[in-house]
Amino acid sequence: MTRRFALVGTGARAEMFVRAIADHPGTAELVALSDTSPHRIRVHNDWLRAAGRSPVPAYPAAGLATMLARERVDELIVTSVDDTHAGHIVTALEAGCDVITEKPMTVDAEGCRRILDARARTGKRVSVAFNYRFNPVHEQVRRLLAGGAVGEIGSVHFEWLLDVRHGADYFRRWHRDKAHSGGLLVHKAGHHFDLVNWWLGAAPAEVYASSRLFFYGENGRRHGYARDYERVHDSPAADDDPFALHLAGNPRLRALYLDAEADDGYVRDRNVFAPGVSIEDDMAVLVRYDTGATMTYHLTAYAPWEGYRLMVNGSRGRLELEVVENDHVSPAAAGELKGAAVHGVTANPERGHARLTVHPFWEPPREIPLPARERGGHGGADARMTAVLLGAQTDPMHRSATARDGALALLTGLAANRCLQTGAPVRVADLLDLSRPET
Repeated sequence: MTRRFALVGTGARAEMFVRAIADHPGTAELVALSDTSPHRIRVHNDWLRAAGRSPVPAYPAAGLATMLARERVDELIVTSVDDTHAGHIVTALEAGCDVITEKPMTVDAEGCRRILDARARTGKRVSVAFNYRFNPVHEQVRRLLAGGAVGEIGSVHFEWLLDVRHGADYFRRWHRDKAHSGGLLVHKAGHHFDLVNWWLGAAPAEVYASSRLFFYGENGRRHGYARDYERVHDSPAADDDPFALHLAGNPRLRALYLDAEADDGYVRDRNVFAPGVSIEDDMAVLVRYDTGATMTYHLTAYAPWEGYRLMVNGSRGRLELEVVENDHVSPAAAGELKGAAVHGVTANPERGHARLTVHPFWEPPREIPLPARERGGHGGADARMTAVLLGAQTDPMHRSATARDGALALLTGLAANRCLQTGAPVRVADLLDLSRPET
């Protein structure tokens, strides 16, 4: 049966879902688009025409309820600014629609509770787009840990590095304002917190964090990187800045953002060292889980290379994973986001590798073979995820994330943010009690 999908929020991330729906006509049909910007909707409709598909009706974000009823929508896809998610999700659930939402599910505990209550009240489904679960490397880690490769898990160390191309991008767009994004501990690290929850089959119980804005924002002057401009477009001072994003030189981003500014005033190419940044770029978190396991986590958003290291210690040994997405950033690629290092799409010449090793007690270590990296967003994970979420493929590994999964990942970041304010460890249940099981 073909389900009728609509989408709210037509920025860059929406493109993945629009194209995926077009690729799965047997199970999914796109029937409407909604956004604060009519221009961005026209851009997506132009892409549909270019792909041989029919354009769909456009609705303002304020007319979401009207769109859901008039277009007989079965499922709403939410890819709007993070702090708008809760309102859109609840509106859709109360209209009788299922929902697929980009992570994070929302940006605060109040919005999370509203979503969980609406889901329970309506009986409709909320799926959170945690695409990292669909990466074949992460699936292999899941299989090994679930199969007892290291025994009972005692502790995890997880380090994630965003390079000065990808990491910088969060400081030139709306994510730089914590009120909109919840900061990187909610927006970006939610991916990672969900992975650990999934790998361990555990829920966070207590969180401590220590973080700061070290590199971006007004720190750029101290580090010698500051240029005197507010935004890149029409700013000669940005011409030789490797941190500048030149929208005019990127047809895709120009169409979505520069040409749409008259609609809603959103500026996509701010100076990453300009004042006004309220999020952190260097974050350390300590988590205790309900299983008794602990995790030390660090996220750095200004690294020279991109990738991550995972170490899992257990009663029978240790698992180690190292993934290098790219071993350096070339200045030209950084300045123009060549290959669009936005939202996980990379096509740049830098080298990378992945290595997964199990170290059993009393035995030599053994390296676990990994599949070749797939093409497409997040190593092919985006396409694999959308095929499942749109009903085109089954999900025997139970990778699809529920509203409860979204809440557990979100609450780790929210508890970390609360700790940054108070300086004291935070019990997750004090923010939101999830003792009621998700059905």
